[in-house]
Amino acid sequence: MPDLEVRRLGRTEMMPNALGVGAGYLGDPDRTDVEAIETIRGAIQQGVNFVDTSPYYGVSESRVGLALSDHWREKVYLQTKVGSHPRFLRDFSKEATTWSLENSLSMLRTDYLDSVLIHGPRYDIESPLNECLDVLVDWKAKNRIGHIGIGVRQPEFHKRAIETGQIDIILSFFDYSLLSQELTKSTIPLALKNDVGIILGSPLLASLLAGPEPSIDVEEEMSDGKTSALTPAAVGGPTDSAVLPLAHKMWEWCHLRGINIRDLAIQFALQAPLQGNGIVLTGPANLKEFNEVYKSATTEVPESTWQEFRNEFGIESN
Repeated sequence: MPDLEVRRLGRTEMMPNALGVGAGYLGDPDRTDVEAIETIRGAIQQGVNFVDTSPYYGVSESRVGLALSDHWREKVYLQTKVGSHPRFLRDFSKEATTWSLENSLSMLRTDYLDSVLIHGPRYDIESPLNECLDVLVDWKAKNRIGHIGIGVRQPEFHKRAIETGQIDIILSFFDYSLLSQELTKSTIPLALKNDVGIILGSPLLASLLAGPEPSIDVEEEMSDGKTSALTPAAVGGPTDSAVLPLAHKMWEWCHLRGINIRDLAIQFALQAPLQGNGIVLTGPANLKEFNEVYKSATTEVPESTWQEFRNEFGIESN
């Protein structure tokens, strides 16, 4: 894998590096501001110029704001989300959306957001595409935000959002990885047809493909809060025990050959059939983790290894 290339992000005209930083884990209140600042600035110094956050991620927005102060903001495209602030969780009304946007600007210490995504509607896509989308369209017209997107997993939600004609970016997760390539059958071709930018999140499925021997740690918030059933967005993800056997077989195959599965996982995502029209988002908890991912992304994997791996697990070439 050569040095990370510059990609386009659909019709947005943004030209980010192929690997962006998601600041979800950086919002952990048990970690320090210093760690988060060090991670974001360290990534930028290595060429990363796309940072994603959300009010849902603990204190992530305020830490991203700190990291991007003192002229670091102008070095990156900055993206946050609406619909997921704990104060108005999955409230897609005009009032909640407007409040969330204003709060995000304050937390991020900026007066402009390069992109804002509608974040995580679980069972209904129509409500977010009414008042919430109207507010985002208005803010875009007023040049307070640059572009509008949606961050959700379900392909049918991607399709409906794209049909509005207002969505510039789709952020999906779990469905383009070593474990699943479902996105190639649905969202990727549709997004390319409509020149919508694509962001592939969670290429490591949390820790399943990060290098250590994989195990499942089911988090309570991944359920619907009423039963033990996983939400639609969590099925097939890192908290779904059904994916563990395949993840472990892949890890074991790599381990026996002295290969770090993280190298394959990151490069596989970077080689997704996006036609140069999208990026991969990694979510480090600290600078050490980012450096590991960056090394995985830029270390050559022999073609013979790829061929053996694809043959073993029935993965088609891109």
